[in-house]
Amino acid sequence: MEKVEAIVEALPFIKEFHGSCMVIKIGGHAMVSEDVLEKTIRDILLLYFVGIKPVVIHGGGPEITEKMERLGIKPKFVDGLRVTDKETMEIVEMVLDGKINSKIVTTFIKNGGKAVGLSGKDGLLVVAKKKVKKKKEGDREIIIDLGYVGETEYVNPEILQILIEKGFIPVVSPVAADLEGNCYNLNADLVAGNIAAALKAKKLIMLTDVPGILSDLSDKASLITRIRADELEQMLKEGKLRGGMVPKVEAVLTALRGGVERAHIIDGSREHSILLELFTRKGIGTMVEP
Repeated sequence: MEKVEAIVEALPFIKEFHGSCMVIKIGGHAMVSEDVLEKTIRDILLLYFVGIKPVVIHGGGPEITEKMERLGIKPKFVDGLRVTDKETMEIVEMVLDGKINSKIVTTFIKNGGKAVGLSGKDGLLVVAKKKVKKKKEGDREIIIDLGYVGETEYVNPEILQILIEKGFIPVVSPVAADLEGNCYNLNADLVAGNIAAALKAKKLIMLTDVPGILSDLSDKASLITRIRADELEQMLKEGKLRGGMVPKVEAVLTALRGGVERAHIIDGSREHSILLELFTRKGIGTMVEP
């Protein structure tokens, strides 16, 4: 009976979401644990088979660092951004496009899904520009050269729309190029926000390793279950968000400004977290509203 009641509770949500597009950014534990990744992909397939149109974005920072260290290259970071020279960019493409993207697509196929792997370069999906990093030193403002680190100039979602219409699940890596053919490493969270806005997705779902947005960073019980975009922006300005949560929140705000209806930040390491957030009244993470 509990199982039946869970299905009945989910029915209004399934009805509401049927036929809509949702952008899901896979990160955190799901990227390093084969078991968590497989369970996450099965949950995304459940969304697909009840009529939702998922688009998956992934990163892969820890795997890039691991590969660099195995090749004897010491990673360098400036304010959390990886300094990316030409050699590092080759490793980034190798890991993100050649290994992780392929692994996610294969896991979808193994579990009965139709997935297609893409990078931001394909079909000019994401057109990038070099990221300019500025830093204050006394009265002077200096520019730090991060190498091939980029940011989104614009998104052309046509290739995603074609794949979605044909019943495929696009899986996108955050490697993109500018119009001169220079390749860049982009932040996957921000790419997910830009793509969600370009698609006017119903939802943007960010999977991470924390329960959601916390009012007290040292207390996991201080989860904020529901928050408006303006309140979240204020938290960002006041420095109440730190580390990896900052680009996630920036991505959420970009998506909502671009017409996305709701955004969710949830703990992807928790079993069935996507289903619990979308198909139950209570949810488990933080929902952000316009």
